[in-house]
Amino acid sequence: MNSPPLLLLQQSLPPISPTENLIQVKSPLPVHNSTPGARTPASSSSLCCIRACAGKTTRRVGRGGRGNPDDYHATLTALNSKGRFPRKSLGQHYMLDSEINEQLTAVANVGEGDVVLEIGPGTGSLTNVLISAGAFVLAIEKDPHMATLVSERFSETERFKVLKEDFVKCHIHSHMSSLLASIEPSSADSRHAKVVANIPFNISTDVVKQLLPMGDIFSEVVLLLQEETALRLVESSLRTSEYRPINIFVNFYSDPQFICKVPRTKFFPQPNVDAAVVKFKLKQPAHYPSVSSAKSFFSMVNSAFNGKRKMLRRSLQHICTPMEIENALGNVGRPATSRPEELSMDDFVKLHNLIVKV
Repeated sequence: MNSPPLLLLQQSLPPISPTENLIQVKSPLPVHNSTPGARTPASSSSLCCIRACAGKTTRRVGRGGRGNPDDYHATLTALNSKGRFPRKSLGQHYMLDSEINEQLTAVANVGEGDVVLEIGPGTGSLTNVLISAGAFVLAIEKDPHMATLVSERFSETERFKVLKEDFVKCHIHSHMSSLLASIEPSSADSRHAKVVANIPFNISTDVVKQLLPMGDIFSEVVLLLQEETALRLVESSLRTSEYRPINIFVNFYSDPQFICKVPRTKFFPQPNVDAAVVKFKLKQPAHYPSVSSAKSFFSMVNSAFNGKRKMLRRSLQHICTPMEIENALGNVGRPATSRPEELSMDDFVKLHNLIVKV
């Protein structure tokens, strides 16, 4: 006799360990700054943040909080209602601990009147917390079955809209601009939306590349990413093998912060790696580094790293002569034999403005 779908799901899940530390969160928690050359000492509050993400955090949201939090059994029941199993091809890993969703909402400081973009709402567990906090949520869901599920779940609220689209291919800037224009602003901050999402690990870099240049639309982006990816985006330092063009990109458009680690046991199905919460405070376009053209700047950076072990005077000689590159490096304060992993973002900005003629 075949077991019912819900029983099969339950049998394949590890138990969630009970948590010991209950921490009251009343505002966004302190984090360390990953700006090159600067690190905020770990305080007792930031240590609490790390323990809270890995354990349990209590936080009331909205008016009087929300009842019936999404958890282990609620997630399974929601999946079973549509006869759905997570699809590996879509990178679906559902959050089983409602307290992590509370933490994501707290880090983004989501409050009454905020407009929030959510990518991959799944069963709506994070969506529920965001709406209860007073936000209007625009969700992008590629899986039509899950889009239908979450649409039905929040059919009675005017604070939710779901688009059945592939986020990587959709015109999110157009969608958000239209949405923000249609909502009467209650404050100056209402002109900018926020992003809060537990995204599929396999599209992390694509999501970051698409969202970070939208400082005219979003004020901050809070994502649950694969831990290795999170560390690579935020922590990679000069003169290391992990220092890549994406690090220049991230710091050009934002101030990134690694918030905390989230154990893999908090997901279904359980991934092979742990996750982490990362917050990107987006820069407004007027505050981007001063370059004549962002397109030519990143083209130069990519060319520099294509020959990572090559000296810049060789890898960039299609732009100008090696002698001109050496002179420009001298003006930047770097030796003529410099390689790309030895230059900070500010160094690349100065070098670009000296050798690239637009």
